[in-house]
Amino acid sequence: MDNDNNKSESKVSFFQVFGSVLMAMFGVQSEKNRQRDFNKGKLWHYILGGLIFAAAFIGILIVIVQTALSDI
Repeated sequence: MDNDNNKSESKVSFFQVFGSVLMAMFGVQSEKNRQRDFNKGKLWHYILGGLIFAAAFIGILIVIVQTALSDI
């Protein structure tokens, strides 16, 4: 029973990964969260999160530029 609790506490949640990726895009991260990410997180979660966030950011920029240019 205790092993199940330790396993769930040792995993990094989706929202923690999302928050870490978002803070990485701004270039800020607390030391506590950085240690958690390196010790308990999986690399591919952060890579996938970064790729999704970057694609969404580029998509939003494209929509904004297209909207601005269509009004001219």
